[in-house]
Amino acid sequence: MKVSAEVARRFLVARHLLAPPHSLEGGRDGVLEVFRRFGSIQFDPIDVAGRAHDLMLHARVAGYDPAWCDELYERREIFEAYNKGLSFVLASEFPWFRAQLRPTPPREIAENPEVAEGVLERIRAEGPLSSRDFERERGSTTDWFGMPTNTVRALLEAYTLTGVLGLARRDGTRRYYDLLERLLPAKLLRRDVPLPEQLRHKLHSRYRAHGLLGIGGGGDIFGGLGPAKPDPTWPGHPGRTALREELLENGDLVPVEVEGLRGRRFVLRDEVGLLEAPPEPPPSVAFLPPFDPLVWDRGLLGSLFEFDYVWELLHPPGEAAVGLVRVADPLPRPVRRPHRAANRACGRPRAGTRALVGGGIRAEARRRVRRRDARCVGRVHALRRRRQRRVGVAPRPGTTPLRPPPLAVTGSAQSR
Repeated sequence: MKVSAEVARRFLVARHLLAPPHSLEGGRDGVLEVFRRFGSIQFDPIDVAGRAHDLMLHARVAGYDPAWCDELYERREIFEAYNKGLSFVLASEFPWFRAQLRPTPPREIAENPEVAEGVLERIRAEGPLSSRDFERERGSTTDWFGMPTNTVRALLEAYTLTGVLGLARRDGTRRYYDLLERLLPAKLLRRDVPLPEQLRHKLHSRYRAHGLLGIGGGGDIFGGLGPAKPDPTWPGHPGRTALREELLENGDLVPVEVEGLRGRRFVLRDEVGLLEAPPEPPPSVAFLPPFDPLVWDRGLLGSLFEFDYVWELLHPPGEAAVGLVRVADPLPRPVRRPHRAANRACGRPRAGTRALVGGGIRAEARRRVRRRDARCVGRVHALRRRRQRRVGVAPRPGTTPLRPPPLAVTGSAQSR
């Protein structure tokens, strides 16, 4: 099957329920319909302009209220699991998301047996607890910056990966853990799905969420699914290539060629009819979060929508072309930077973009971006310096010695 780039664009917008946006009826049933169609929604508890999953649902469910998703979570109709990062999945699909996709068990439990047993005993006796309910324990565990982290928190996360504990609730960014047997029905927990079937289901869920993925892709599109080919360090894992071939043989995925794109793409069997005749999207706007499944494949965004999706988290002040995150409007082209596009030379937007915001906010927006970039760079420099000063810890391989931070972020006020 071969389609044009224009057909592929209209197909993606339609299958992502954005033609038009807010097309699903409001309420908990509308939220559940998104889960049934996409399989999982990537979750992030950080709330600046809105939590990632709330923004994703807001673009698709009419009059979306974050309380609807919170209620489904409290009623255990959806559950947290790892699927391309932390995600919400339907509780009925939990048996397919419980595999420990790691070559070795978490070392935090083996290295801290007494603390680990104490943590479990307290949760058994007292119910849901967070890491702050325990005395802080120091050990050899470090976070992704290489800084020492609370051993209790690391143990709680390790027990979650092994299926002993689950997240009972969240209070902002604070997580409360309880025994998994108290959180989900015994019928679900008793169901034993073989590892290859779990892996096949999770691989299918990535294609189900995006709609037009290929074999590979940048970022972590297929992260957590193990190697592409069989690897002795992953016993029982047939490899992603073999799993994808099984999905093709079963007819769950259908190969597609898109004009102008290299390599095969794959669509769900049930969406072939939509791909053959996608509707023309009406004029509308949808704001999507950085973790929205439509923007997972950044290469596809660049080739299909002429939109370069870039995260500029660690650029020094003045070097960031856009800021931290670009907000996309895929109907019919994404907006790169509204106020910048609207205020280019001669007052004309760049070709292929639509300006949504006038020039009145540009000065304040630029000031905020400069302050935010300076704070981010200052914090990263401080964390890296602290890490390198620790006794016996060398700089990360391949990194160059740190340059002094810019004068704009030095001094007592800026460096705090």
